[in-house]
Amino acid sequence: MTRADESRPVADSDVAIVGMAGRFPGADDVEGLWELLSNGREGITRFDRERLAAAGVPAALLDDPAYVPAHGEISGVELFDTAYFELTPVEAELTDPQHRLLLTTGHAALEHAGYDPGRFPGLISVYAGAAINTYLQQRVLPAVDQTSTSNHFAVMVGNDKDFLATRLSYKLDLRGPSYTVQTACSTSLVAIHLACQGLINGECDMALAGGVTVKLPQTSGYLYEEGTILAKDGHARTFDADASGTVLGNGVGVVVLKLLADAIADRDSIYAVIKGTATNNDGSSKVSFAAPGAAGQAAVIREAQAVAGVSPRSISYVEAHGTATRLGDPVEVSALTKAFRHETQDTGFCAIGSIKSNLGHLDAAAGVAGVIKTALMMQRQTLVPTLHYRAPNPAINFDASPFWVSTERRPWACEGPRRAGVSSFGIGGTNAHAILEEAPPPAATGPSRATQVFVLSARTPSALAVAAVQLANDLEAQEAQDERALADVAYTLALGRRAHEHRLACVASTRAELVAALRGADSS
Repeated sequence: MTRADESRPVADSDVAIVGMAGRFPGADDVEGLWELLSNGREGITRFDRERLAAAGVPAALLDDPAYVPAHGEISGVELFDTAYFELTPVEAELTDPQHRLLLTTGHAALEHAGYDPGRFPGLISVYAGAAINTYLQQRVLPAVDQTSTSNHFAVMVGNDKDFLATRLSYKLDLRGPSYTVQTACSTSLVAIHLACQGLINGECDMALAGGVTVKLPQTSGYLYEEGTILAKDGHARTFDADASGTVLGNGVGVVVLKLLADAIADRDSIYAVIKGTATNNDGSSKVSFAAPGAAGQAAVIREAQAVAGVSPRSISYVEAHGTATRLGDPVEVSALTKAFRHETQDTGFCAIGSIKSNLGHLDAAAGVAGVIKTALMMQRQTLVPTLHYRAPNPAINFDASPFWVSTERRPWACEGPRRAGVSSFGIGGTNAHAILEEAPPPAATGPSRATQVFVLSARTPSALAVAAVQLANDLEAQEAQDERALADVAYTLALGRRAHEHRLACVASTRAELVAALRGADSS
């Protein structure tokens, strides 16, 4: 038995990730993200000339040999359930897709955690940020007469970042502190840091934290210019000798957080534990405003380790910021090595990777994407590949460092509990780092009735039918689970979902019976 299987003390500052939701290039949800990561796939879309031309990209640009037709697009950006979230179609059309996506993803994250906010007895907070609003520039301002006071107000509320987090609090009736966080590329990891602080300080009992980036048009590429952060071939080759930069991508991610002690007491599903977080700024000790700062990065990593109370020698994976720039990657590995060298001179004991090799740079959503990836790896006890790595950047000496690049799917083996660091560094110098640890073993499901009642509800008959199909699909994908877990499914459906007017109830004693009942309800 390894230490990972043994009872571990719970610190007052330990924070549990109890729910996750998101949408990413090549993956419509968190499970889709795991499939993409574990199979070593790239979510970046490479557009053909016909599609780009149909999207309005000028022929002169398409003919430029420096034009790279690659971007990380996500599906359903234009879709929104106006009735469910009680926005009029006009309001929704005036609202930044980033606001709409964060709202739907926050709702999905709470459902993933098994909580109906209307029944939760404590305070739920929101900490989130967004990227630049291109929708306002391209779609709203050219089409709306803002001489009307009502139009002007609707445009402001629907598009200003000030209302990003508070819209989610209002629509979901969340009463805890609600903050929009903006630190460029490190936004969502800083949001997670602030959420952890809010929980530890007793400002809230649960928190939603994350970020969203939707830059339009999605069907677009970019002109490669030597010395910029964008890759010449449309691939983010993190740590590689051929790395020339990153690729831009859209995405959204939200995690649901609670103090670990509360999560254990409430028998929540725990995906990972955040042991400690830290943030700082580089100041002016670097070559330019947009450049990375090695001293600042090393300091924030070391501080997070100290806050977490863990030795760097016990960390067996680092999810790097990993922009795949010739300057950024060597600076980051150097800073990590300096932070680890405070306590160990050992080499080659810690895997390192970056989700940017799969998805590109998700800007305000980059940090939370790295956290979700790391939590999924911990839950599955599996390391996944970093793509496009063949030989190290000549400015990185991995042999003299604690790190080796994870290039294939493999079991995550280690002597103690699985621990990881996650980094996110923003243009302008705001750095963030978090230390994650695998979740404690879940409590065994207790005895229950042989037959359970499973309830579903939705606002429309069609939505109810879709929910039934989705639940049946999920149950079939998890056939190996103990039948006793069906009691947990019934409990969450009854108490962890908001009740709506169109309802369905099924009685079943086995997984197969429940799936058949759900399929039958869909066809009736």
